[in-house]
Amino acid sequence: MTRTDVHQHLWPEPFLAALAARSALPRLRRAPAGGWSVELAGEPPAPVDPAAHDPALRARLVARDGLDRALLCMSSPLGAEALPADEARALLDTWHAAVLGLGEPFGVWGAIALRDAAPAEVDAILDRGAIGISMPAGALATPRRLERLGPLLEALERRGAPLLVHPGPGLEDAAATPEDPGTTAPWWPALTAYPAQLGAAWHAWVDRGRARHPSLRVLFAALAGGAPLHAERLVARGGPAGAATDPRVFYDTSSYGPRAIDAVARVTGVDALVHASDRPVAVPSAHGLGPAGAAAVTRCNPARLLHGPVAGATGLAA
Repeated sequence: MTRTDVHQHLWPEPFLAALAARSALPRLRRAPAGGWSVELAGEPPAPVDPAAHDPALRARLVARDGLDRALLCMSSPLGAEALPADEARALLDTWHAAVLGLGEPFGVWGAIALRDAAPAEVDAILDRGAIGISMPAGALATPRRLERLGPLLEALERRGAPLLVHPGPGLEDAAATPEDPGTTAPWWPALTAYPAQLGAAWHAWVDRGRARHPSLRVLFAALAGGAPLHAERLVARGGPAGAATDPRVFYDTSSYGPRAIDAVARVTGVDALVHASDRPVAVPSAHGLGPAGAAAVTRCNPARLLHGPVAGATGLAA
């Protein structure tokens, strides 16, 4: 069974060039101290090393990590999906053209321009070879926002393809004037806005999503910002019991280590966890789950996420 990293980012040279050619955010610029940095709305500039986005190097790292496959996704904090439709499609088309042709060991989560997206666009990107669709958590962060994207989610559900919920702004967030966080700490967005977006999207899914899309498989990046840990509070405040043990909801481990992974696993069960490195933003960390748990999060659980349940098998038993 294939060993999979379900969440990496790769910006091949044509996509880097497209970002560098932009005058508005998001854009790539030469950093004062040399090298490149990416400039995003509401975030401090972040360094970008083009060498880290070399497909051949990344393929070697996949093998060095002891894996067979890495799934690439759009870096939704860029805000590309929420740009005006023509701008969004231009950036996303450039990225898709660069990554869909890479072949093994890569797979691709497709991305959709959100402003006037139609279900046919979901079908089109799946037909081109994407394994599913990623969406920014901000686009799903309230029940109303989730319902607005319902036709796209129905298209995914009809095709039996999964959804990846990744940190990033929705349309309303992109239209707002971002508040200066008052810090240049590079970790600030990852520890504030990103978990908040993921937590809101998880609770919107619990409130409205599962009832409307009963068979859709959903992957939340970065342990959904720890949202399942609030399951007891959810029930105490009148929310549904069992929200954290939905067998069609998965949580990737990107940027987290053994303590956080163990805490979430105690609530969701190990069968809900899938391995993700978030390369090149982060590097893989130890799961601390032992050999059976490692097999579950790299082999069995990704297979169920991507292809649906296997009769008679669970992540730890398969």
